[in-house]
Amino acid sequence: HDARLELAPRDIVSRSIDFEMKRAGLEHVYLDISHKPADWIKERFPTIYERCLSYGIDITSELIPVVPAAHYMCGGVTTDLRGRTTIPGLSAIGECAFTGLHGANRLASNSLLEGLVFGQRAAKRLIEDIAEMKKAPFPAVAEWQTGNAVPSHEAVVVAHNWDELRRTMWNYVGIVRSDTRLRRAARRIALLQEEIREYYWKHLVTRDVLELRNIATVAELIVACAASRKESRGLHDTMDYPETDPAQVADTIVKRGVPAHLRPA
Repeated sequence: HDARLELAPRDIVSRSIDFEMKRAGLEHVYLDISHKPADWIKERFPTIYERCLSYGIDITSELIPVVPAAHYMCGGVTTDLRGRTTIPGLSAIGECAFTGLHGANRLASNSLLEGLVFGQRAAKRLIEDIAEMKKAPFPAVAEWQTGNAVPSHEAVVVAHNWDELRRTMWNYVGIVRSDTRLRRAARRIALLQEEIREYYWKHLVTRDVLELRNIATVAELIVACAASRKESRGLHDTMDYPETDPAQVADTIVKRGVPAHLRPA
């Protein structure tokens, strides 16, 4: 696939893995590091070694099954240079954040750079914010109102929707996309969101329900963002628009619920 083999850029490696999996009907491909001395592997990758060992895989002598995962998808919550998001009190650093240190094809270890630099910046800013907050009385918080919500005896619905959403995103909005796949994903996500809303208002709130609702929102935004970009760039690869469009070099930032008077003309 590429003369640089596994040292090729991340988008090429992930697409190559995806291609081979689909071509041969495989659930994964293999990563092989057994040619290195066992002591070197244990010292260099102690956490990975122990983790794989817990699943019965000794990476000093066995192949490691791998697939492209969410790590290959770039993006994140937009922040300023001190880790602040548009939600008061919420900061974001590392791989969950979009700080400007990575673009369509995240470079290896850039998330470590983000964690170190923006972690320190966010911490300093939070110390300042907390000092200011102590000067004013904390606002009164009303008691939580449950309304007519009742405990759920159908948690299986949440688990099923979660799994369906995960599979929809993997199959239709994964490494390689198309307009047809994105339209199918959008329809399925909209249906899932309707079911999630109905469940949310009928039953008492749980962490799983909130996470499911948030994941569905993120999925909706990813699909909308992908559908609006009529080109292939970095890890956004679409069969309908294989070429890179210089006019779309700018970052794509999506916001929900922006007031009409603040929307771009």
